[in-house]
Amino acid sequence: MGGDAAKRLKPFGLQQQPFFADKNRAFWTLQSAGWAGYFILRSLSGIANAFGFTFIVHTALLTATGYSITLLMAAAFRRLIKMRPIITWAISIALVLIASAGFSAIETWSHATFLRPGTRPEGMEFLGAILLDFSLLAAWSALYYGINYYLLLEEQTDQLLRLEHQASSAQLAMLRYQLNPHFLFNTLNSISTLVLLKQTDRANAMLSRLSSFLRYTLVNEPMGSVTVAQEVETLKLYLEIEKMRFEERLRPRFNIDPAVARARLPSLLLQPLVENAIKYAVTPQEEGADIAVEARKIGDRVVITVSDTGPGADGQALRTGQSSTGVGLANIRDRLAQAYGADQRFETQTNITGGFGVIIEIPYQIEEPK
Repeated sequence: MGGDAAKRLKPFGLQQQPFFADKNRAFWTLQSAGWAGYFILRSLSGIANAFGFTFIVHTALLTATGYSITLLMAAAFRRLIKMRPIITWAISIALVLIASAGFSAIETWSHATFLRPGTRPEGMEFLGAILLDFSLLAAWSALYYGINYYLLLEEQTDQLLRLEHQASSAQLAMLRYQLNPHFLFNTLNSISTLVLLKQTDRANAMLSRLSSFLRYTLVNEPMGSVTVAQEVETLKLYLEIEKMRFEERLRPRFNIDPAVARARLPSLLLQPLVENAIKYAVTPQEEGADIAVEARKIGDRVVITVSDTGPGADGQALRTGQSSTGVGLANIRDRLAQAYGADQRFETQTNITGGFGVIIEIPYQIEEPK
C-alpha cells in the first residue's frame, strides 16, 4: 500500500527526497524554525512572568538580532570549514566571542529601553548578558558545524562508494573478458583449415557457432548474472565449437538438477573451467577426456562441479613443469569474491586415479520476476 501511495504522489511532485538534498533550502528551514522557536519560548516565558507586551517587543528585537548575526556567522563559517582545523576553530571561537559581545550589548540596551525605561547602562554593563548569548551562539555554531561536517562525511562516503563500485566494475569487466585468446586463434585456424579442405558446411557451422558465442560474451553486461540454464546453453555452444576440433576426443556430459535451472550466477563463470579442462585434460591425451558439468541444489545453496578425466593437477605439472590452471582458477575465485563476498565456496580436488575437479558453492538466488 505504501508503494502505491508513493506512486500516486509522484505526479503531484510530492515524492520523498532527503531533507538535506537541497542544502540551501535546509539551512533556511532550520534557521527560521530555530529562531522562531527561540521567539516563542522567550515570549511565553515573559507572558508567564507578567512582563507585558513590551517584553514581546524586546524578544522580537533579540530574535531579529540573533537571526541576522547568525547569518553573518554562517557566511564566515562556509569559508572557514574548508580551511585547516586549527584555523577553523581559532577563528570560529573568536567570531563567536565577538558576536556574543555585540548580541549582549544589543540585549542590554533593549532591556533598558523596553523593560526598565530610564536606566542607562554604561561600560561593562553592556556585557551583562554575554554568558547567555555566548552559550546560545556557541550552541548554534556547534549545530552548524555538526550538520555540515556530517554532510561532508556523507558526501565523501558516497564518493568512496562510487569509486569502489567503479573499481569493482572495472575489475569484473577485466575478469569477464579474460577469455583465453588461444581459443579464438585455434578456432579461426580450424575454420581456415576447413575452408582450405573445401569443407564449407563445417566451416560455416563452426563460424556461426563462434559468432553466437562471441555475441553472447560481448553483449552481456560484465557485472550481469544469468540463470544456470543460460550458462549451460552457452557452455554447450562453446563445447560444440571445440568438439569440431577434437571430435571424439572431447566427451562432455551435463547433469543439471531442474531445481537449479533458474538459479542465478555471474555470466561466463564456468567457461574458464571448461576451457582449462580442454587444455589440460583433452589436449595432452591421445584418447582425450570426459568433461562433466554438474549442478544441484542443497538446501538454500547451489553446488556446481566441473570435473575431467585428465591427468589431474599433479600429472599435468609433471608433464609441463609448471602449474596448469592457476590463472583460470584465480579468475573464478576473484569473480566469486566480487559477486558474493564470503558467502561462497571454491574448492579444487584431484582424484587418486587421475582427473581434476572444481567445486563451487553459491547462494540459491532465483531469477526475479519481470
